[in-house]
Amino acid sequence: MKSPYSHDGEREIRKRFGSRYQFDESDLNSIIQPFITPPMAAFIHRQPFFFIATADEKGHCDASFRAQEYNASGEPLPVCAVVGKTELWFPDYKGNGFYNSLGNILVNPHIGMLFIDFECRRRLRVNGSARVLEADEDIRNLWPLAQAAVKVTVEQVYSNCPARIPKMRIVAENED
Repeated sequence: MKSPYSHDGEREIRKRFGSRYQFDESDLNSIIQPFITPPMAAFIHRQPFFFIATADEKGHCDASFRAQEYNASGEPLPVCAVVGKTELWFPDYKGNGFYNSLGNILVNPHIGMLFIDFECRRRLRVNGSARVLEADEDIRNLWPLAQAAVKVTVEQVYSNCPARIPKMRIVAENED
């Protein structure tokens, strides 16, 4: 039985290279979820940064790093907010002015998000459809300096094995 979470290219590569993990295609339905569970939401809320991947209308990819900001008192703001089982938001702040990610989202809503906890050697992947939101009162309540936010409608969420995640410690800004 084919899984809706896999495609012919992935199946071909699994046949070609194999894996020490033997699973039936239907196993993907229990590994990959179409929603965020409470433990996944807690994991996302604990992260100080994550990575995103977007692509333009021709499929040319761009990867970006997103990190938390701090309020006027120096307290960290959430890097990403889980708004519901199938929705999360993250802020966009003024940067270099290229607007690679936001521009890509306007022409191609597909987005991949990768959350990695290097201290615990865990990772979580989120794939979905993104939309740029203008910074309104709700967004500014969460992220006062945000110029916009990205709303992600979740399509796939899953954890990966910790293989090859280096064990690293996050150092507070005042420790360097």
